[in-house]
Order: sequence, then structure tokens, then C-alpha cells
Amino acid sequence: MRAPLCHVLPGWVDHYGHMNLAFYLAAFDLATDALWPSLGLGKAFREKGLGTFAAESWQAYTREVTEGAPLAFDSEVLAHDSKRLLCRHVMYHAAEGWQAAENEVLYLCVDLEARRVATWPEEVLARFAAHATGGAAKRLALKR
Repeated sequence: MRAPLCHVLPGWVDHYGHMNLAFYLAAFDLATDALWPSLGLGKAFREKGLGTFAAESWQAYTREVTEGAPLAFDSEVLAHDSKRLLCRHVMYHAAEGWQAAENEVLYLCVDLEARRVATWPEEVLARFAAHATGGAAKRLALKR
């Protein structure tokens, strides 16, 4: 079993009794926040005047989750280049182990003052390389 990162909150449930599609993305964003420290991103990265902006995302819903369900995630670096990072998150029911959804996100390195795309620092690129799984993206790519 995986340790839950979060649970489906009452406000995340729609009139069908399952988690609304907007909150899948919110839950995947929590998985991103959990991944960032291992990649040298997050608070320390922002203190350097750099940030990560999502440029594109794709979600696939495999099985519905309902209020109170514990959610766990596996996250991986699929690819990166000097300005982009492609990651995948897979959501699981933490207690029962089945896959609920998956998400691919293309992130950009952004200079927060200029509000323009920038290059990743060398130490961050090294972390990306160390965490890259070699997994293949299903929908997104570094370049269009």
C-alpha cells in the first residue's frame, strides 16, 4: 500500500457523488508539490527568482474516487531539456491500490522578474537527469 498524500474532500465531490474533474488536477498539483524538493524546485528555487509554470497538461480518468478516499501518487520525470520538464503522476486509491487516474504535465522554467522562459540551473538539470525514469509519455512532448 502507498501512503496517502491527501483524501477526497467533501467540497471536491460533484452531484454524481464522485470527485469532480477540476479537483483531480488540484490533487495532481499536490503530487507536484511533493515531487519538487527532490528535483531542487519549490521554495529554494523561487528564492533564486525562478519558478515553474505549467504550459500544458493531460489527464486520464481510469476509475472514480469518492468522498474520503485516500489518494497516493507515483511521480516520474519523463523528459527534460534546457527550459522544459515533462512529468507524469499516477493517482492510486491508497488503501485498495488500484489506479484512479494519470496526469502528464509540461513545465517551463520561468524567470519570475522578467516573466519569461529561462534556462534551468545546472544543478537542477543534474537532478532531473538523476530522476529520469526513461518512461514514455502518452500524450505530451517537450516540443510541439
